[in-house]
Amino acid sequence: MNATPFPSTTSSDQTMTRKTYSIFGAGAAGLYTAWRLLAGKATKAGQSKQLRKGDVLELYDWGRYDFSRRHRGTRAAGARICTWHYRNDPGQSFVELGGMRYSFWDQHPGKGAPDPNGGLAPGHRVVTKTIELLGLEKYSVPFNVTSDQLFYLRSRNFYLNDITSNNAAPYAANNFLSSTTPDQGFTTVQDLATTKPWDQFTRRDWCDFYQKGEITAELPSSSVFQKGDQLKDIGYWNLLYDQLGQEGFEYTADGNGYSSNVINTHAGVSFNINNEFTPGSQYRTLSIGYSGMFNALFDEIEKLAKAKGIEFRYHPDTRLHSILWKDDKAVFTYAERSNPNIAAGTREADAAWMAMPRAAIDLVAQATRFREPPKGAVDVLNHDKVQLYLEATIMQPSYKVGMFFDTPWWAPDTSNAPPYPAQIVGYTITPEDIAALKKQKFPANALKAMATLVDVPYPSLADMVAAIENITEQPLGIAQTKALAAATRNDTIGPSVSNSPIRMVVYFGDNAPQPQKKPVYGILASYDDEDNTAFWRELELGPDRNRTIPWSQDTQPLDGPRAVPARMGKMRRKMLAELHFGPNADYSAVPEPLDAAYMDWSLPPFNAGYHEWAPHYDIGDVQRKIRKPSLLSGGADADIFIVGEAYSNDQAWVEGAYCTAESVLNDFFGITPIIDDCEYPFICPESSTT
Repeated sequence: MNATPFPSTTSSDQTMTRKTYSIFGAGAAGLYTAWRLLAGKATKAGQSKQLRKGDVLELYDWGRYDFSRRHRGTRAAGARICTWHYRNDPGQSFVELGGMRYSFWDQHPGKGAPDPNGGLAPGHRVVTKTIELLGLEKYSVPFNVTSDQLFYLRSRNFYLNDITSNNAAPYAANNFLSSTTPDQGFTTVQDLATTKPWDQFTRRDWCDFYQKGEITAELPSSSVFQKGDQLKDIGYWNLLYDQLGQEGFEYTADGNGYSSNVINTHAGVSFNINNEFTPGSQYRTLSIGYSGMFNALFDEIEKLAKAKGIEFRYHPDTRLHSILWKDDKAVFTYAERSNPNIAAGTREADAAWMAMPRAAIDLVAQATRFREPPKGAVDVLNHDKVQLYLEATIMQPSYKVGMFFDTPWWAPDTSNAPPYPAQIVGYTITPEDIAALKKQKFPANALKAMATLVDVPYPSLADMVAAIENITEQPLGIAQTKALAAATRNDTIGPSVSNSPIRMVVYFGDNAPQPQKKPVYGILASYDDEDNTAFWRELELGPDRNRTIPWSQDTQPLDGPRAVPARMGKMRRKMLAELHFGPNADYSAVPEPLDAAYMDWSLPPFNAGYHEWAPHYDIGDVQRKIRKPSLLSGGADADIFIVGEAYSNDQAWVEGAYCTAESVLNDFFGITPIIDDCEYPFICPESSTT
């Protein structure tokens, strides 16, 4: 049986005194909430809120994710994380068609972070801890970016390290900006508001900066913005254009790869986020695919519920239709996926979590927006202040396409490499590599040196060998160097960047979790957002076809990856050919893929790949209060909560979803924090914005 049926209204639920907690949304925030409700430890004050034997925990899922053999689905688990394996075989190579990585938090003191719990220690702490507690650390692998990106901008192919004053990028930017890397535009603007080195900003510092940060530089009268102007009241696009000019803005926008990073978002927040794909950044992912974390969460939920005697009810293909608060209960209607606009029934819960993005929340609010609530009921979602805060985030559409090939034709060391290969070759030392080389009787002093170089990315084997020899002061032999190369080869993901509608290409290569007779190589053949999504959507149907499903009802992200039609595939090969073979290269230069599929994240129910804060909001206040909308409505104290990345301190990351969920459980249910949060507030604390 793949789902728990709805109990009839005559069940013993009506007479027994037991709690029912209902979670709507089976993505990152929903699964995390369910897991922590079952696994978390409560303070003495929070004991009465905890689930006990006989209580009910419900998980509603508009889609049907492939959680386990018992709960088969149409696509990989994780909502806006979606691992797609070749031939849908979990043993084959994969690409990530949604979120794909996390920033690793090293919990052990080191040179870079002597205090792992201190404010300056880098990394996504909640995701890292969750992976550890789920027993997934053995699958955590480096996911590094290249230090020499390939660009195809304005019909010219070049590499990051080739940009000089004598070989500038093809932009007539002011102040020689095109003689430097594209991210220099971000740095130029950030320097307008410097109060101390940016790498000395803690999470609390950033929260304070979002509300109080202002332009500190003296600017000429020709500038629209002047010293003392607050960044929270400035759109980032406006500021970039004002300071960089049109050509400087276009170079920064085209070269960074993300159109969403240069729109009119909250300028202060944009200062913080625009270093995601800078050269040298280090990330991790899971070798089984990032969706594997959510399969593990679901398994743990089932195990914990059974062990504790808590009734876990999983309801796939069922969405939240409306929700009110009445008589100390969340009273909600639900709808079936086959008829999502019409309520199929009514249920109650003692507490309810809306683990969903802005668009899906608004869809729920619409069901009760245009009528008075029943007597004694409170419609918290449609209160004016709640609506105001719900609109504090900007929905950012995204489009991703995966392709599999029988050769890594884009690589620099493949036979018949293209004129402009992706410079993805890389080497990284991991603890597993050290253990493997130890079994091969690798020199002990070299192994000791390597232990100090773990997770440091090297663009060449020679660089890694030099780093080891610099510590040992002894050379490695030929055989040892070959063994080192075989153990530590860990190619980067790229990405390559174009101002064509493919925007970015990410190279996954042969990453099959299980050995295969014939390798298959995957790439994210386009990673784009904003206006570029419309370019590809018009190629989805192909010739001689009329649209039969309204765009507003096309829930493709719930169905899973769709096959790329012929015209779209040819267009992508054409753009990939220009990127790797040069301007006007014929599409046939890129081989026919073995398989190709896309995910259009601009479609419902997500209507966005990610979100970012809008200007003219105190985002700390939004974070704290939108979690529990009744804090804004001034009416009844309603245990209806909103969690997810959309209203988080880490938008576009799983970390954001986990942190908002954790904050609700800590502050309203008495569950002790999963990590030491003294210097890592899950959301912006009130002291940061007063």
